[in-house]
Amino acid sequence: MRVMSSKSEEIFERSKEHLVGGVNSPVRAFGAVGGTPRVIERAKGCMLTDVDGKNYIDYVLSWGPLVLGHAHPAVLKAVREAVDRGTTFGAPTKEELALAELIKSAHPSIERIRFVSSGTEAAMTALRLARGVTGRKYIVKFSGCYHGHTDSLLVSAGSGLATFGAASSAGVPNEVANLTCVVPYNDPKRFQELMKHDGNRIAAVIVEPVAGNMGLVLPDKQFLVMLRAETVRYKALLIFDEVISGFRIGWGGAENLFSIKPDLACLGKIIGGGFPAGAVGGKAEYMEHLSPVGNVYQAGTLSGNPVAMAAGRATLEWLKKENPYPLLEEMTKELVSEIRRITAESGFLAMINQIASMFTVFCTTTPVKNFQDAQKSDTGRYAELFHALLEEGIYFPPSQFETCFLSTAHAKQDIKATARAFEHAVENVLQKK
Repeated sequence: MRVMSSKSEEIFERSKEHLVGGVNSPVRAFGAVGGTPRVIERAKGCMLTDVDGKNYIDYVLSWGPLVLGHAHPAVLKAVREAVDRGTTFGAPTKEELALAELIKSAHPSIERIRFVSSGTEAAMTALRLARGVTGRKYIVKFSGCYHGHTDSLLVSAGSGLATFGAASSAGVPNEVANLTCVVPYNDPKRFQELMKHDGNRIAAVIVEPVAGNMGLVLPDKQFLVMLRAETVRYKALLIFDEVISGFRIGWGGAENLFSIKPDLACLGKIIGGGFPAGAVGGKAEYMEHLSPVGNVYQAGTLSGNPVAMAAGRATLEWLKKENPYPLLEEMTKELVSEIRRITAESGFLAMINQIASMFTVFCTTTPVKNFQDAQKSDTGRYAELFHALLEEGIYFPPSQFETCFLSTAHAKQDIKATARAFEHAVENVLQKK
């Protein structure tokens, strides 16, 4: 019998006998970096503690939702009060109204909201709604943008301009994949050619205005401006998937940062304050096609769950009152500047993309402006860096194609400690060459 070297390894091995792959979401399994996932016992502020008692400065933050850090007092207070009133009712509550009002105050494009339980559900609902509004069936997405595991969005590019997509997952029928066209991100020419050929058949164009699922990739603002103009021209709906960027890159997300109004917006992560929640919102004339007002059906037992709404409300109220975004960006830029200095001086090849409190260290020598650029990264080298950082007490995403986040719980001393740890990690990686 093999002797387990840690409690994390023991628990993970036992989990594989009961949970598929030992996890409940694939990237948690460390498949992209190798090794054993750390099983987390508890978290506070910007620190994680695993079952072996080791502490880590956390830059994953549950994949983005925890902009206030773990176990923020205002969120915990709101959740305790909500739980005392009951955990779910399957009926309207004041909390969902209060959160809707807060979201509308931040997003000029949103006149009506429908709460759901995840970002995936929000994107699925937005696409069904767009099809119901337009009477068309085809949609457009962009390579490297992830909008959840809905069938019509698990699609890779076809072989030609007018060739619609091919399924990128088993279990997705080709008949469904063929309803989606995939275009390169930040490539206005390819998109305009597609719309010229097929624009009158397109129900919706869905895009991450700030892409966070191929690592962090920033948009060319003119690319987003062009998307808005072309969708208006061909009467297709423009959907901003702000599940990651919403309330992360600023109050009102990318919509406010770039001054571009989408027809529909998908939200999630931060609006749940650490609990499962998502939302789709947009113009009333479109949103009121949803049942019970319109004929596009959508429902959910736990939609608008009062505990999640309370956590989200507490988070957004704190963000609105304190406006931590300038300081978050300042600290992120400070850390990124240190990482750039370390990689340049050591000869560790890396390109770093950053916006607001988000960044990704790509192990590549060329700028990353789309998914094709991101795929040039040395994923083996990133895996080495990831494990070296883990040994130094720094928790980065266990995949090259994910994004790091900062929270208001990160302090100057955490940035300095991370920079020192990054320097040691790079030295350790390079010594193994």
